[in-house]
Amino acid sequence: MTSGPPIALEADGLRVTLGGTEVLHGVDLALPAGRWTTVVGPNGAGKSTLLKALSQLLPHHGHVRMLDRDAAAWSHRERARTLAWLGQNEGGAEDLLAQDVVMLGRLPHQPWLGAASAQDHAAVQAAMQETQCWEWRRRSLGSLSGGERQRVLLARALAVQAPLLLMDEPLANLDPPHQSDWLRIVRRHVERGGTALSVLHEITMALHADEMVVMDAGKVVHQGRCSDAATHRALEEVFQRRIGIHSLAGQWVALPNE
Repeated sequence: MTSGPPIALEADGLRVTLGGTEVLHGVDLALPAGRWTTVVGPNGAGKSTLLKALSQLLPHHGHVRMLDRDAAAWSHRERARTLAWLGQNEGGAEDLLAQDVVMLGRLPHQPWLGAASAQDHAAVQAAMQETQCWEWRRRSLGSLSGGERQRVLLARALAVQAPLLLMDEPLANLDPPHQSDWLRIVRRHVERGGTALSVLHEITMALHADEMVVMDAGKVVHQGRCSDAATHRALEEVFQRRIGIHSLAGQWVALPNE
């Protein structure tokens, strides 16, 4: 028998309560390293809450392990170097230049009050070129369109050069060509040995991932490979069979049912 891939993130009995209401109900989950896993489900399923709890951004009950180590035992700096986060509708920093926003991703690598190194500047430039936002590096974040802003924030996450990349609705405000670019960026991250976890509403884009976690009402109802028929059935069920998963030109797509 061959063993499976190592586990990047693991949850055991994960519960989160927000505003007096339990949102996650004892989630058990093991996410393989070196793969892209996407989380899908209807509105209110608890997808974003799950990502935030795994990232230690929300208080929770239960246990979370990151790279085979208790997540609570990591120092803030260690965790910031290891896990890069891209949230949805992130505000603030409107007056900062785009390149300075991306440089924030390098803070975990810099000494306290230390200046950015040549390596930091190279990482920022590489990340901004990868997300095609280098040309407006000297524009303020507040002056950018929604799609431009999203590409800068993705560059900030990439500049961390962390093995774990967690993204909550990363395709917000991106047009189809830049959604395809994002797909290639995630694939390159995984090819370099990284692990990616994303929450997506775009089901067809989510089906490009390696693994899929299907959620409903604060629980994981299925986890499996995106190519598996059982994953497709679970998707159709949580969306009340209003969509169907079909093969089209060699790719799985979600189409509305008549």
